[in-house]
Amino acid sequence: MEPVKRIVVNTVVQYVKAFFNICLSLYSTRLILDALSVSDYGVYSVVGGVVAMLGFVTNALVITTQRYVSYYHANIGYVSRLFSNSLLLHLLIGIGLGVALLIPGDWLVGKVLNIEESRLLAASHVYALSVLMLFITILTAPFKALFIARENIVYVSIVEMSDGVLKLALAVWLMFVSADKLLVYAYGMALILLVNFFAFAIYAVIRFEECHVLIRKRDIDKDCLMRLMGFAGWTTYGMGAIATRNQGIAMIFNHFFGTVINAAYGIAFQVYGAVSFVATSVLNAMNPQIMKAEGEHDRAKVLFLAARESKYSSMLMALVAIPLTVEMPAVLGWWLKETPEGTVLFCRAILVGFLLDQLTYGLHTANQALGKIRNYTFLIYTPKLLVVPMVWLLLRNGFGVHEAMWLYVGVELLMSFVRLPFLKHTAGLCVWSYVTQVFLPLLPSCAVLCGVSLLCGYYGVAQCSVFLAILLPILAGGIAVWCFTFDRKERNYVKSLVKKRRSLAC
Repeated sequence: MEPVKRIVVNTVVQYVKAFFNICLSLYSTRLILDALSVSDYGVYSVVGGVVAMLGFVTNALVITTQRYVSYYHANIGYVSRLFSNSLLLHLLIGIGLGVALLIPGDWLVGKVLNIEESRLLAASHVYALSVLMLFITILTAPFKALFIARENIVYVSIVEMSDGVLKLALAVWLMFVSADKLLVYAYGMALILLVNFFAFAIYAVIRFEECHVLIRKRDIDKDCLMRLMGFAGWTTYGMGAIATRNQGIAMIFNHFFGTVINAAYGIAFQVYGAVSFVATSVLNAMNPQIMKAEGEHDRAKVLFLAARESKYSSMLMALVAIPLTVEMPAVLGWWLKETPEGTVLFCRAILVGFLLDQLTYGLHTANQALGKIRNYTFLIYTPKLLVVPMVWLLLRNGFGVHEAMWLYVGVELLMSFVRLPFLKHTAGLCVWSYVTQVFLPLLPSCAVLCGVSLLCGYYGVAQCSVFLAILLPILAGGIAVWCFTFDRKERNYVKSLVKKRRSLAC
């Protein structure tokens, strides 16, 4: 399959998967709440959340394996050795984290977490199962990364959609179980993750000749392990900085303003999670192509694809984020029975911050392809981590939540633009060329989106229909994208795809 066609297919598949899983997740959560009760669901969330905070480690490991497999994709022998060392690294990290989490488990559940005495035994079992789930997830990572690197996103999406179906089946089953439903739910979730592991591992062994489950002594390479560890370490630092920033801000808000504001902050991240797939689907589809281009020493192609990735992800995110940001009060009023104070502010700030980050996120992928991530990660992610103490200082000195979120957005904007001179220095990026390929084509579409959204707000369209108030700007923005954001080659490519679909239909 041609690279461009593969990107389009993978992006569409991920959109279908994301929409399907969001619908299943929303309905499953409702059923699980009914089956478990709010109290037991809270126990699962707080106990499992302690372990789930380390989920960014798994994401960092997936990115690491995917990067090196994509970079050396043509050298099957070396990729096989890479995979063996990656599997060994994942196994060691999984065992290390598992032991480190299990040792203080009883103290954490019994002393630190606020859990009713009658549910302590069940909570201890849930904690142990959560550690097991983390281990299974880490061990699944290299196999999943292999599918992403080989651009078999269709199979990844099938497995993840099956995961959503199994979780829905578990939620339905809970309604008819007479045993301790919290434990049944925890064991069921662990079993689903085990099914995912076998789905990825077995088919990867069958599908890819470089994949195997036995770690042979002759394949263990100290230099290869050190490369993987270095890349994974700095990737973990970057993702950990984001996780720490988000959780740290929540804790500071809780200290100064209480739990109500945490509800608003949590809802904002639910909104972010629901719409961020619009941009991340493009990133997942294009990342392997960028890594492969660098492996083929085609730096011009790397920078070209990085610019396209930034343009497409920003464009798709803007189509959703701008109308949502303008109509956020109406959307939240339609979605929630009662909107906690501050929810609109948090939703708007987090969506705008994410959109600003997407403007140069393709350069982040390009830097990962280069492999020299230490200086980049420290430069880009340390200021994001420093937002936590800066927010604390602002609130301590009498400033409010608005100023704190302006700081959040300002740092996102600054770090997004810092990528330009950094990649100019490390990869030879022509900044003006990037501006003309990404920023300038996006301006007319964003202006149309903002204008139509504000007009809908001014004339009170949302009072008649929230969907219409969101749909009209998206339609107007889509026309602007076709006319101004897409260049002639992109329009011709879309036309050719439509013609092919019509001919197949006939």
